[in-house]
Amino acid sequence: MSNSAEAITQRPLRVAIIGAGPAGVYAADILTKAERDFEVSIDLFDRYPAPYGLIRYGVAPDHPRIKGIVNALHKVLDRGDIRFLGNVDYGHDLTLSDFRHFYDAVIFATGAIMDAALDIPGVELDGSYGAAEFVSWYDGHPDVPREWPLEAKEIAVIGNGNVALDVARILSKHADDLLSTEIPDNVYRGLKSSPVTDVHIFGRRGPAQVKFTPLELRELSHSRDVDIVLYPEDFDFDEGSDEAIRTNNQTKTMVNTLTNWLVEEQDTGASRRLHLHFLHTPLEIVEGTGDGAGHVAAIKFERNELDGTGNVRGTGEIVEYPVQAVYRAIGYFGSELPEVGYDARRGVIPNEGGRVIDEGGNPVPGIYATGWIKRGPVGLIGHTKGDALETIGFLLEDRLDLPAADEPDEDAIIKLLEGRGVAYTTWEGWLKLDAHERELGASFVADNNDDGGAPAVERERVKVVPREDMIKISHR
Repeated sequence: MSNSAEAITQRPLRVAIIGAGPAGVYAADILTKAERDFEVSIDLFDRYPAPYGLIRYGVAPDHPRIKGIVNALHKVLDRGDIRFLGNVDYGHDLTLSDFRHFYDAVIFATGAIMDAALDIPGVELDGSYGAAEFVSWYDGHPDVPREWPLEAKEIAVIGNGNVALDVARILSKHADDLLSTEIPDNVYRGLKSSPVTDVHIFGRRGPAQVKFTPLELRELSHSRDVDIVLYPEDFDFDEGSDEAIRTNNQTKTMVNTLTNWLVEEQDTGASRRLHLHFLHTPLEIVEGTGDGAGHVAAIKFERNELDGTGNVRGTGEIVEYPVQAVYRAIGYFGSELPEVGYDARRGVIPNEGGRVIDEGGNPVPGIYATGWIKRGPVGLIGHTKGDALETIGFLLEDRLDLPAADEPDEDAIIKLLEGRGVAYTTWEGWLKLDAHERELGASFVADNNDDGGAPAVERERVKVVPREDMIKISHR
């Protein structure tokens, strides 16, 4: 047995997980529950003062599953066998060398937070936004501006995934109907003043090839005073579509929902309309003229047709829609991290099954990845558990070959953070912030009868947005 292996077997295995979203929490939970004959000591780091990552800062506040996921993550971290250290920025407050000094293994679970690029003319115009930016704003991300320019009456959302539906639903929904969620006050005020009348969602393929899920689709129909508008010419089904409908219950459910909406569609005279378009490929975001120079004025598409396999080909027909804002919801992309390899084509850390590899394809001892930074931003949150299980399996398999930490004592990393003046937060601090946000909600009652909505609403919580306020409350 090597000196490194002998050192590790005589004490708890020290593991750092960077990223406290679902991927990081699942990895920590699986490691604590894994069948093993040795102890583990896990520190879960995050760059934000609060845990939960994507669930707090990347999912629409009215998402139907959000409470259940938060409760599950809370139970894991509230057990006390995983230490949470928030407001610690990897690459700034701590380097990879620091982590290697204090831990035997490091797992990156940093996710994917950038917008995937859309390479068409006009994407740089004022009024053209990435969905990730907008999601960060309405979720009260501490590092984005507090204001958002909601001035457009007609809006295009490009994409046919769950994020596109979230963005379109938030844009079209009346702000008062979001008061029961945890949206911050600045977001409520911004949405309240929006003059929007029409939101258009555009997908490249047909109704049988959409990437969203039935629950998210049905959620669109729950918005008050919002009509859903569909177009018969978009409902084209080829052999590939028919096969998908026959063999996939989820596809069948969504197609049935959409076709029922098409048949039953009625103009109720709602003040807002949500349009669903299929078989459209974006070509250009059109710039305005005169006073509108530099701003979005319209968007051009090529109409598509299905090719028999479920894929599409262009027809040459060009259509243009007047809009004053465009939101690109075509996917997320992972960011490059200091001192770690990066696959710029896929936006991930190069790895094999979660083992991070170097330029030569060889595993880097003690360095792992899980979640979207491992496999790319595809799949639902539940798929992250499978990622974590694979990664933790390899970590346990490698245990005796890990490079032993120089200072594995749990207090050593705390002394370093304090010595560097890092205002780190803890799980106990999060419980204080959580309680504070709930108290803000309980004390806030708004009368939202002004637009024919429901009577007074008591809010479950009001999310604190400024980072400095989050830290101050956590440190009380």
